[in-house]
Amino acid sequence: MMANVILPNIFSDHMVLQRNTEVSIWGWGNPKEEITVVGSWDNHEYKVVANNQAKWQVTMKTPEAGGPYSISIKGYNEVVLNDILIGEVWLCSGQSNMEMSASWGIENGDEEMKKANYPNIRFFTVPKLTAETPQNNLSGNWSACTPETMKYFSAVGYFFGKRLQEELKNVPIGLISSNWGGTPAEIWMPEDVVQNDENLLAAAKKLNEQEYGPRQPGRAFNAMINPIVGFEIAGVLWYQGESNVGSKIYDKTLEALIASWREKWKQEFPFYIVQIAPFKYGGNGQDGVVIRDLQRKVVQNTAKTALVVTSDIAHIDDIHPKDKKSVGVRLANLALSENYKANVGLSQSPLFKSFTVKNNLVEVTFDHAESLHFSSDKNHQFELAGTDGLFFPGDAMVKNNKVIVTSKKVKHPTDVRFAWKNTDLAVLFNKANLPASSFSSKEYDQK
Repeated sequence: MMANVILPNIFSDHMVLQRNTEVSIWGWGNPKEEITVVGSWDNHEYKVVANNQAKWQVTMKTPEAGGPYSISIKGYNEVVLNDILIGEVWLCSGQSNMEMSASWGIENGDEEMKKANYPNIRFFTVPKLTAETPQNNLSGNWSACTPETMKYFSAVGYFFGKRLQEELKNVPIGLISSNWGGTPAEIWMPEDVVQNDENLLAAAKKLNEQEYGPRQPGRAFNAMINPIVGFEIAGVLWYQGESNVGSKIYDKTLEALIASWREKWKQEFPFYIVQIAPFKYGGNGQDGVVIRDLQRKVVQNTAKTALVVTSDIAHIDDIHPKDKKSVGVRLANLALSENYKANVGLSQSPLFKSFTVKNNLVEVTFDHAESLHFSSDKNHQFELAGTDGLFFPGDAMVKNNKVIVTSKKVKHPTDVRFAWKNTDLAVLFNKANLPASSFSSKEYDQK
């Protein structure tokens, strides 16, 4: 009996393929079976023979944005995929703030849901799954954006896609949502990446079992990312970190994750990170802000990354801030300016660059600091320390887009920090009204 051609579920009716590039399409058949793949946009025939593992793969050229098209995959049988669009594909991943949908109760959720008729925005939701070894398929299917489908899809992803489509003049947008509330970064990267790095392994061993999801390195990567590796994407949106609060090496963890995904895809795609929001975490009152600062460091140390700061749209009593539209729009503005060279103005938050000490004054410079300003006169979030390492509140003012800080209690400052509490909400903004990230110039204990 002949085996039938089978495709992984990421290739289904209603999907979006990345435009103007070469995309891989793969599946299974009988060993030595000849497979012919044809896309209706150019009717070019791509032929391939299934190997002795019953696997085949072709690379097809995609045109400029458009559709709907069909794709025929023919071996001993024929599979036809219909209603295929060509456009921009983004992977949205992380924990609950990325997972959070209108059904959870977001700001203006009901209003937004009613308006969510966008046939050229397509969703694929990866189900929560774990596996001890890398998997080659997962369940799920592509669907068009309607009020019903939007209600249960990542709200951040939806608002990102909607804004992108408005600016890109109706280019189809494909959004793949692969996330799991309450999960640490370690489960989202290949297990061997953690096992082969003693620092990452030591941090992973400190993760306690909990009821919301897995803690073992690699488990979500194997089941929820590996099956879609190779599906051509424009980039990744990442909103995670709350479950790593307490880690002092989250920057190394996230850098390893980014590098591992780019290596698997063989592509240095953009990786845009949402900074976790201020929240009253337990502990010493600084574990949350350390994660925020480490997220800033990742972005400043890693090519093709950028940071969305959320300290102005947070509620310190709610680990799930309800304003998901601002987050999605800020991510979209990053992508529009960085990926698509659209003229959307300043899209990045002020990020700490350097500081100089002049007598008892500290002058702090920021990247993306155009029209830097405080939102109120009462700002005591800048602190200075001397050689004893003790920080005291300083008086801060903006001059020539730099912040000048002094403190009567610190005569000879050696370090400066800003918004260094878990619950510090934004007071410093640039001309796009994007808030500055917290930072500390003093190295904190990396154990």
